Amino acid sequence: MSLSTDDPRIPVTVLTGFLGSGKTTLLNRILSEHHGMRIAVIENEFGEVGIDDALIIDSEEEIFEMNNGCICCTVRGDLIRILGTLVKRRDRFDRILIETTGLADPAPVAQTFFVDEDMQRACRLDAIITIVDARHALAHLDEVKAEGVENESVEQVAFADRIILNKIDLADDATVSAVESRIRTINAPVSILRAEFADVPLADILDVGAFDLDRILTEDPGFLQESEHQHDQTVSSVGIECDGSVDEDRFNAWLRTLLIEQGVDIFRSKGILSVEGYDSRFVFQGVHMLVDADEGQPWGSEPRINRLVFIGRNLDRQELESGFRSCLVGLTDP
Repeated sequence: MSLSTDDPRIPVTVLTGFLGSGKTTLLNRILSEHHGMRIAVIENEFGEVGIDDALIIDSEEEIFEMNNGCICCTVRGDLIRILGTLVKRRDRFDRILIETTGLADPAPVAQTFFVDEDMQRACRLDAIITIVDARHALAHLDEVKAEGVENESVEQVAFADRIILNKIDLADDATVSAVESRIRTINAPVSILRAEFADVPLADILDVGAFDLDRILTEDPGFLQESEHQHDQTVSSVGIECDGSVDEDRFNAWLRTLLIEQGVDIFRSKGILSVEGYDSRFVFQGVHMLVDADEGQPWGSEPRINRLVFIGRNLDRQELESGFRSCLVGLTDP
């Protein structure tokens, strides 16, 4: 799976998409397929407590985590440093994949490969792949933001070279068609791949040579100029990390009630739990009011620490922490 090119630079794929769209699912699919490629992964997570590292399958790939801010602003210097480190290990991998946080604007990430001379010489931006959640996309794309505040989901679609319209099994045909039409109003020529569980041919997203700087400059003449962008400050994250065993029934009841009452404002929820009676991790992931749970890897000799993250609006940290702690074995219901 290789685009015919004489360009010796390292191909870079930027994987973006709003919270819960399926980026980690696609990343796991890429890392687990027998394609013979060696891929270095740079992963950026929004939140105080890292979860995604435990959600990525075991692999021999090099994975770098960036959990100290959004990749498109506060940690761009870190991105350049990590890329610089990777360039020095060029013989150990074939390509680089950058997974951005769901709240990232991909434009500043793409700029990195054109405004930094070292990166321009060493790397080529192959494509920006945006994953769109068919079930929830319209609500986020049509959301009216305060003046001067970016709608990140719109920016992610606008800069996409390929769009994976994911989770089509969770939306009816009319909704899927409406999402595609809305996407076309933002980015008319983009290729759209429909998918369930982010299952798309890797030949359609890797080594496609799809990033077109001329197109971007035509649509946004100031693309290569440094500019301020403002995230929606009403969106925050609450991270919880603590010891103790979780009562499964009590946790399920608490989470169900939480998402019924506040699911509209909770864009993303995910966690790794130590559940009483289980030797393996209990993994849950939610998008608004939809939640999925499964057994993860065995704990083995590792400390059994619960880690949860909630990302959304109007989050009450104290209420979330006390609610979760009420689910621990040995504690009574509040």
